[in-house]
Amino acid sequence: MKQILQSLKTGLTEVIEVPTPNVSSNSLLIKTSTTLVSSGTERMLIEFGKAGLINKARQQPDKVKMVLDKIKTDGLKPTIDSVFNKLDKPLPLGYCNVGTIYDIGNEIKGFNKGQRIVSNGKHAEVVNVPINLCAKVPDQVSDEDASFTVLGSVALQGLRLVKPTLGEVVVVMGLGLIGLMTVQLLRANGCRVLGIDFNKDKLALAKSFGAEVVDLNKEDPISVSEIYSRGRGVDAVIVTASTSSNEPIHQAAQMCRKRARIVLVGITGLKLLRDDFYKKELTFQVSSSYGPGRYDPNYEEKGQDYPVGFVRWTEQRNFEAVLDMMATGALNVKPLISHRFSIAEAEKAYETVSSDKSSLGILLTYPGIEISAESRKVSLSNKENIKNSNDKNINKKVKLSFLGAGNYATSVLIPAFKDVGADLVSVSSKTGVSGLHAGRKHGFYETTTDSINLLNDDTIDAVVISTRHNSHSELVLKSLKAKKHVFVEKPLCLTLDELSKIKATYSSSKNILMVGFNRRFSPQIKKMKSLLNNISDPKAIVMTVNAGKISNDHWTQDLKVGGGRIIGEACHFIDLMRFLIGKTIASYQIRYMDSSTKDTATIQLSFQDGSIGSIHYFANGSKSLPKERIEIFSRGSVLQLDNYRKLIGFGWPGFNKMNLWQQNKGQKACAKAFINSVSKGDKSPIPIEEIFEVSKISVDLVNQ
Repeated sequence: MKQILQSLKTGLTEVIEVPTPNVSSNSLLIKTSTTLVSSGTERMLIEFGKAGLINKARQQPDKVKMVLDKIKTDGLKPTIDSVFNKLDKPLPLGYCNVGTIYDIGNEIKGFNKGQRIVSNGKHAEVVNVPINLCAKVPDQVSDEDASFTVLGSVALQGLRLVKPTLGEVVVVMGLGLIGLMTVQLLRANGCRVLGIDFNKDKLALAKSFGAEVVDLNKEDPISVSEIYSRGRGVDAVIVTASTSSNEPIHQAAQMCRKRARIVLVGITGLKLLRDDFYKKELTFQVSSSYGPGRYDPNYEEKGQDYPVGFVRWTEQRNFEAVLDMMATGALNVKPLISHRFSIAEAEKAYETVSSDKSSLGILLTYPGIEISAESRKVSLSNKENIKNSNDKNINKKVKLSFLGAGNYATSVLIPAFKDVGADLVSVSSKTGVSGLHAGRKHGFYETTTDSINLLNDDTIDAVVISTRHNSHSELVLKSLKAKKHVFVEKPLCLTLDELSKIKATYSSSKNILMVGFNRRFSPQIKKMKSLLNNISDPKAIVMTVNAGKISNDHWTQDLKVGGGRIIGEACHFIDLMRFLIGKTIASYQIRYMDSSTKDTATIQLSFQDGSIGSIHYFANGSKSLPKERIEIFSRGSVLQLDNYRKLIGFGWPGFNKMNLWQQNKGQKACAKAFINSVSKGDKSPIPIEEIFEVSKISVDLVNQ
């Protein structure tokens, strides 16, 4: 299918073939008919992409500080690689989509196939959109008109925050699409409206919708507002302009009466002057997009609605309200359409967005697409004939496919496997975009959204599973049953029941199962292991992990999706300690600091040989401190490793230090060990008993 992607590195916008997505359990799969280009938001993204690195940095000073901190802890090259990997990732554009339902998630009720739907879906021929970001289109509303619904909801939410009453005087600063719809919504509320802009055509439209207008080219908005409000000052100002200047907020405050309201819907400078607000006791509020539910994963991704008795207007209910107003004629968006293009002409549409600042509603139309097994994969290489060849002598490399193409997979895992000689066949992803990016960047033969067909490909020797944690167990089972060697990023699973099923399936399999416990393979860890092998005395190990805070709503914090950070990441350190001691873990316990997310804790391990270990996994530290330190005490000697860069021996005969010029956590060596084992028919580089042992302990600790 065709989809519009933008490069944040170059600003280049292109229409490209992407695999069609599959429907999710709480989503609708929609075949697109029309989308609306947001001339404000999307123009801003294009301009940001075209800006040089220095200008990008100036626009994001907070990100610059994060980069500088990372350089101090991880080194220059890894940091630069991380920055460019993020900039290199394509951005799917669009959030105003209209189409018909093709498929319905199994948790969805009240919708039928073929119904017309508006959503915040991307500019793509097929989109998979969570249910709370969808609304049915009334028969009286055309597809073209419905494409304005999402932007109309942005305008409506700003209005709801202002809380206008009949007869109030409200100023709208900036008469783009959102501003012009705001004018109409205010008029429908019985308000007197003053519209402000530079563009004569937009001013004329605002006037046709019942507003009085101020031409900033020749009129003083403060003087006009004083006259229009009969000398009292205006009751409210809604700022829908997009500018870096602080002037709109300053002017808004000057226009206002005492205790008036200012709501920012657009983007402006926010250097507020105290006197502007202090003397009049003004209220200032920033509107959050389409309404309550925005940026709440439980609402947007999981489909958990807010009770209507407590939250009357959510994102979805704002969508419905806008559509109802279109159906009755109270909101007229037809005059706002300035251009129409087919999806194949999308690049022309974005040239118009960039060059014609007077453009308003730019519509993209879609001819329709046949969804099939073939549409769910895209060929990326002319090596397809090699992939399907039966000649064993053509390519003796291990043929490898990836399930999942997130940030870690694309920036670390895939390059590691590529560098050690794996033959990259196929990469799958949920939406198709991340898989396409990874496939194009690293030279896969194809990308797909159909993981089942990927596993059924007899030419594939092994798979790497790098999806969200709650899918690991199921994909491991399917991969083993498909007779594939399996490399799964940690954790192996989230529950003991899942672990039991994996054990049972593995017992009848002849294939390798390995978890990505890469730290075992770090050159400095290997050195520590070789030194420790010469000591039979019990050892004491202290691992301090400055894990850093992750927001409570991040998917890794969700016990059902990510398993929490102890299962999700601390398992790394349990495995590492198990490797360094080389003995079975005899007992274990965990003590948490009071935390809703349980991501600040101390884990105590005891081993069969009398060794002990403490893992301090803390999420409440400073990012300026390096993430990991390991200290090992035994027989009057100490080994100290700082962040996989500096290894020092204290009182250690024949060893002083082993320092690296850049951080090395062993990812490439880990990938190489797996590939070598597959190609030679050897056992897993990590004994399966240790994998199962660490997995069980990680789950048990969370359940203590």
